[in-house]
Amino acid sequence: MRKLHLIAASSALVASLTAVSGVATAAVAHTASAAATCTKANAASLHSAGHLTVATDSPAYTPWFVNNKPSNGKGYESAVAYAIASQMGFSASKVKWAYEPFSNSYQPGSKAFDFDLNEISVTPDRSAAVSFSSSYYDVTQSIIALRKNPIVTKHSPAQLKNYQYGDMVGTTGLDYINNQIQPTKQVKVYQSLTDAFNALVAKQVDAIVVDTPDGQYAVSKGSGELPDNSSVQVGQFPSVGEHFGALFTKDNPLVGCVNDAIATLRANGTLAKISKQYLGIYNKVPQIQP
Repeated sequence: MRKLHLIAASSALVASLTAVSGVATAAVAHTASAAATCTKANAASLHSAGHLTVATDSPAYTPWFVNNKPSNGKGYESAVAYAIASQMGFSASKVKWAYEPFSNSYQPGSKAFDFDLNEISVTPDRSAAVSFSSSYYDVTQSIIALRKNPIVTKHSPAQLKNYQYGDMVGTTGLDYINNQIQPTKQVKVYQSLTDAFNALVAKQVDAIVVDTPDGQYAVSKGSGELPDNSSVQVGQFPSVGEHFGALFTKDNPLVGCVNDAIATLRANGTLAKISKQYLGIYNKVPQIQP
């Protein structure tokens, strides 16, 4: 996962994301007995008695949230949070939101929330310090580049190795470049994606690798990440099993309850429905091979 410093969506994009309302309270019409029973049995583990406390970063960006307001139930992660809460037996009014910076979330120690939804990819290193739920979103990586860069049309596996890449330190995009593409040139590493994007615009790097929805947003008109019409999403890579999980304090017993909720939401089609509503426009990207 990598965090985008997204500034503003175009009016058309925001309209498309907010067209479906009521997901927070209507995604699941009933409470799954397994998740609710589990939560009741582990009520003493809740951060705030009688409430479910969910954390995310601030600002909270599109398409994961809408209008920087996690509590409105709009955007993929906000909608998923309320759907999980419903399965666990919490009404929307019993869900509290907390602020947790992304880089702090996977540090060891106690947490001021029950779980965190912040596009956090599950990795072995992070799992040593915190616990994760099962996947609530399976992630693919994608390439973005300037429109006139040769990589736009010349991106066979052999050709991909010859470009100069850049990415943000500590991201799964950087890991993907090094481990899957294995370029002949050392990757240029930046402290933020803003710096990496600036390097792309300045033609200091040929391409950057980011999560597919974030990449599609970054190159869209009005995103504020890159100059309008300057760049394109070249394609997305096949899944390597990367996924987002809800993050918990290490060995929190509520993990099992959330896993029960996610299993039900996946089985009854709710996760697919929410993904189509909020992420469908981002994932219609051609697949390429590393």
